Amino acid sequence: MPKRQNYLNNKELLKEIHKSKMSFCYLEDKKYFLIDAIIHDMSDLTDTVIAEAKQVRADRLANERHAADLAVWESTPGKKAKDKPRLITYKFDGSEIPLEDIVIRIMTFEHIPEEPGRKNKPKSVADHHSKCNFPPYKHLAWRNGKWDEVARSHWRGDLTEGKFSVTKGKITEKLASMMIMLCHRYSMRSNWRGYTYVDEMRSHALVQLSQIGLYFDESKSQNPFAYYTAAITNSFTRVLNLEKRNQNLRDDLLQQAGQTPSFTRQIEDETAQRKAREEKETEYHEKMEQEMRDAGYNVI
Repeated sequence: MPKRQNYLNNKELLKEIHKSKMSFCYLEDKKYFLIDAIIHDMSDLTDTVIAEAKQVRADRLANERHAADLAVWESTPGKKAKDKPRLITYKFDGSEIPLEDIVIRIMTFEHIPEEPGRKNKPKSVADHHSKCNFPPYKHLAWRNGKWDEVARSHWRGDLTEGKFSVTKGKITEKLASMMIMLCHRYSMRSNWRGYTYVDEMRSHALVQLSQIGLYFDESKSQNPFAYYTAAITNSFTRVLNLEKRNQNLRDDLLQQAGQTPSFTRQIEDETAQRKAREEKETEYHEKMEQEMRDAGYNVI
């Protein structure tokens, strides 16, 4: 029986988001595809960050070697449990990784062309530049005694004759499937699945995810699942509020025409009347008790 694969988790989402972003990038060599650390300024590239990046690279290599040996073990007939590869035996110290092997991502707008007037009141650096479908960045690698640029986001062609582009790449098919699955599963929750317009909620949420799905910034969080779920919740709530407003307008027109409004309006009206009666009865009892106290009676 094939091993069951869980698609909707942060690890798989991060992997597909990274692949999707890199499809919009210039990449000098495939060995610079994966990153080991993210910084926002060259002053952040301290010895501590470099040591952490080396350890991240070491852990990834250990995981890859373990996964390869584990696949061989699982495909071996008559395998024994005692021979199963253990991840702990593959771990090693990141200090053994050469500086030339690590890749650093720096978040920057240096290569994004400026676009004055795009925002009436620009409040951030991004507002002064052309609109991007995700935060721009560069990949750096240590070569010949300095940090060289080896990858550039939103770029078509090489570094000398290339040009800025936001249409070069696309999201991966797996990430698209994840978005569809996430919208479908979220719509099956008890607080959403009963609405007759749940299909419209799903479609609006999917459009929203396709627009902001790559805006997730790995330098700020490693939880894209929560980011996507929040976007879906906002889309569902937006459709719900719009439908409620339309329903209220429809019910008002029906009542003005002397027709029976929706069942929801009837229930709300009955609830409001019951609450008004209860408040009136409570007020009456409190008034009677106060009158009896004023008359000298001991009211319990």
